[in-house]
Amino acid sequence: MQLNNPNSDIFSRRKTPIILFVVLIGLLFLMRLFYLQVVDHRYKIFASSNVQRIITDYPARGLVYDRNGELLVYNEPYYDLMVVPRQVRDIDTLEFISLLGITREQFETRMQAATRYSRFKGSIFERQISKGEYAAMQEKLFRFPGFYVQPRTLRKYPHPIAAHSMGYVGEAGPSLIENDPYYRPGDYVGISGIEKHYEDVLRGTKGTRIVMVDALNRDIGSFQDGRYDTLAVAGTDLYSSLDVQLQIYGEKLFQNKRGSIVAIEPSTGEILALVTAPGYDPNLLVGRVRSANYRMLQNDTLKPLFNRALMANYPPGSVFKVANFLVGLQEGGITNRTRYSCPGFYRSGGITVRCRTHPQPVDALLAIQYSCNTFSCIQFRNTLELPKFDNMQHALGTWREHILSLGFGRTFNSDLPHELPGLIGSPDYYDRIYGPRGWRALTIISLAIGQGEIGTTPIQLANLAAIVANRGYFYTPHIIKAIGAPENLNPDYLQRHQTTIDSVHFETMVEAMFETVEAGTGRFSRIPGITMGGKTGTVQNPHGENHSAFIAFAPVENPQIAISVIVENAGGGAAWAAPIASLMIEKYLTREVKRAWFEQRILEASFLTF
Repeated sequence: MQLNNPNSDIFSRRKTPIILFVVLIGLLFLMRLFYLQVVDHRYKIFASSNVQRIITDYPARGLVYDRNGELLVYNEPYYDLMVVPRQVRDIDTLEFISLLGITREQFETRMQAATRYSRFKGSIFERQISKGEYAAMQEKLFRFPGFYVQPRTLRKYPHPIAAHSMGYVGEAGPSLIENDPYYRPGDYVGISGIEKHYEDVLRGTKGTRIVMVDALNRDIGSFQDGRYDTLAVAGTDLYSSLDVQLQIYGEKLFQNKRGSIVAIEPSTGEILALVTAPGYDPNLLVGRVRSANYRMLQNDTLKPLFNRALMANYPPGSVFKVANFLVGLQEGGITNRTRYSCPGFYRSGGITVRCRTHPQPVDALLAIQYSCNTFSCIQFRNTLELPKFDNMQHALGTWREHILSLGFGRTFNSDLPHELPGLIGSPDYYDRIYGPRGWRALTIISLAIGQGEIGTTPIQLANLAAIVANRGYFYTPHIIKAIGAPENLNPDYLQRHQTTIDSVHFETMVEAMFETVEAGTGRFSRIPGITMGGKTGTVQNPHGENHSAFIAFAPVENPQIAISVIVENAGGGAAWAAPIASLMIEKYLTREVKRAWFEQRILEASFLTF
């Protein structure tokens, strides 16, 4: 009698699934092997990297034009010498380093760095070789297996102007490479100016080519007729709002001076000229000389890298009376009929603010026309002490909201990076200094004449002139007017910003600023045949001579340009800032300057202090 073995039955039941599982795994391996060897050629490419080379085609960055179609920024071809360490063998090192003009130590250091990055992938050995250098090298490169050339482009500037606005391009840093998959080591990216703000638009899309190389490291054609290549797509062109001729003229006027010019088209917010002086040639920060030149500029005591137009915080001086008077008219601290006598000073308690000689009595119009400090102090104090305000915090908070609506105390968030907001003190600011009950209107009376705890930037002052020109509104100041084509207006800056001041009060201010130029403090800068409204300012400077300031717009009846000018250490606004603004307006509206003697006086002036 034969007994059944229970273990044998269990094995028989399990044998079939195990066999099926092994067969299935085998089939999967066979299918995968077929796919790798027959269907997908990418792995063949990696396996045969000794005869194939993967080249990244870098797109040309978008071009930049001025408002009239004149080229501001273009691309020029350069070349990076690449190395694949695994393919470098039996080269004449002495000949190679002589060809590049480097030392043996540099050669070894670079090879070690390339090997640490990858023995199998190409990395940059020598950057930014010019067309001439590449032509001399090309005939001999076949002698050095493992080395090949990667075409690139670098920015060029046909006019050595507007460096702070254009910005510059540099190598992408480790943090950017880590956070953005588009960038690889050796890639270039916009570092500042519009190159930075519009990086995604300007950079384009990379392409990839796979080429075959022979035993002498020479390109012998595309792999499989370019089936796996991708085309590079050039970056999108930008159309700037800058007027290149006006920008050139502004930088010419600011030779041997420190300060800024900001000119805006009031009806659009487009920046016509943005001059910050001293400046520099943007071509200095292109190519292999960029690092050395950047250090040179950074160590320059005149600070040419500092963008005064966007970052310099100045007390605005008497220019700020325009804003203060608008708030006074809006809140009822003064009216068009308000008149005060001016004995040549304002005095209250232990505070004295001096004034100049001018016609008496003074109303709002004459106070702007002749820049009366006495009227300014009285109206400022009366406005803050109106019975409708519960306390000083309420009064100053209301005043501050009006000032903020005029574009002060905050950034415009435009396409010009690194802009600073300036300072417009809040009630909390003064509470921290003096305590909630420790200050009153007289404590902060210096704000009436644009001094004290206040900071404004030149672009904010130009925007104030644009607001008056528009009778109460503004568009965000910006420097790129169109993207891709001149008719494709930049959609980010089409919204109108209304101030909290009624338009009727701007009519009063327009008349007052017109009279300032016609018969007031700015009369020396009248332009024959052109109506202009303006306001002079002298900015007190505890570190030296006062700064000269002026804002203006023209023509008064149909404003096409609004402008601010600040000349550091030059004294009164009527003497220097106003004439520069006058010349800029004449240049823009008529395309020429007829007052040669007036122009020569500015060109010969120097206010540089070291």
